[in-house]
Amino acid sequence: MFGKPAFLSVSGQLNVETFAVGLSDCYTFGPTFRAENSHTSRHLCEFWMIEPELAFATLQDDMDCAEDYLKYCLKYVIKNNLDDLEFFDQRIEKGLLERLQKVINTPFKRIAYTECIEILERDIKQKKLKFENKVFWGCDLASEHEKYLTDKVFEGPIIVFNYPKDIKAFYMKMNEDEKTVQAMDVLVPRIGEVIGGSAREDRLDVLDRRINEMNLDIDSYWWYRDLRKYGSVPHCGFGLGFERLVMMATGVENIKDVIPFPRAPGQAEF
Repeated sequence: MFGKPAFLSVSGQLNVETFAVGLSDCYTFGPTFRAENSHTSRHLCEFWMIEPELAFATLQDDMDCAEDYLKYCLKYVIKNNLDDLEFFDQRIEKGLLERLQKVINTPFKRIAYTECIEILERDIKQKKLKFENKVFWGCDLASEHEKYLTDKVFEGPIIVFNYPKDIKAFYMKMNEDEKTVQAMDVLVPRIGEVIGGSAREDRLDVLDRRINEMNLDIDSYWWYRDLRKYGSVPHCGFGLGFERLVMMATGVENIKDVIPFPRAPGQAEF
């Protein structure tokens, strides 16, 4: 039909970057798809994602926007849907409203990935903690690591930033150490990651190197490379899973209960 292989979209980010460099701040909101065989209470094969893109912005701006946006959403539902939240507080999660107010009123702790690994390694040694997934510098933080950091160590939302380049995407801006990229994740208690974002690599030579390092077909990204080739601006953005936002706001524990027709591994009846 298209004359070449076509795939379901995992994100609208690359496309919305074209609008950001031409029109400044913008966003996209639409369905996204994952082929991960993850049988958990927080994973779906199809979900909806809110993806802002900020022009003339840094990773610091990205983290500020992510925190402000989450807090705005929670303030909005408390102001406009208090009766519903009181019902959820009584029937779904005791103390929900108190938790939401704490999130709104508390600055999110910002911590580098390297420090997170050091904390986990320290507590494994000192407190005899056991995780199913090994902890080492360069590992991707698993759900159990995220929940330990948010629920036990910091007891609230955190923003983890500066991840190893080898576990992140080619478009994330490289740091001067050449080992980490300017990526960030917002992690919240009970759920784990709700937002993932980054500063985008706006240097064509570095972008090309990253594409080649990851053995991607550079010709397929000709239009994305042209955004840098013919002039770009520093920009950044993030993706917020809408269903996880609903989980956070309502206290519902299973993501399949916050979407009308859940599509998950082994489940696509509708």
